[in-house]
Amino acid sequence: MSNESTVTLDQLARGCSAIIVRVGGDRTLRRRLLDMGFIHGETVTLTGLAPLGDPLELTIKGYHLSLRKSDARCIQVEPIDAHA
Repeated sequence: MSNESTVTLDQLARGCSAIIVRVGGDRTLRRRLLDMGFIHGETVTLTGLAPLGDPLELTIKGYHLSLRKSDARCIQVEPIDAHA
């Protein structure tokens, strides 16, 4: 798919799922994100937001985790078309 169909994880709408395309960031952040399960091809769902919008609540590989928006900006995803 083209880059036009990808967004960063922090831009995903609540309740939407996406496929991880690329994990960026500095070496330390990238390693931490990969260790948490943010790997290419994995499906991630934005399940909630904190009251002020940060952090994000996500579900990946069957578990829930919270991630700062600034960290989520380093993860490129391709949203799954919900109305297909």
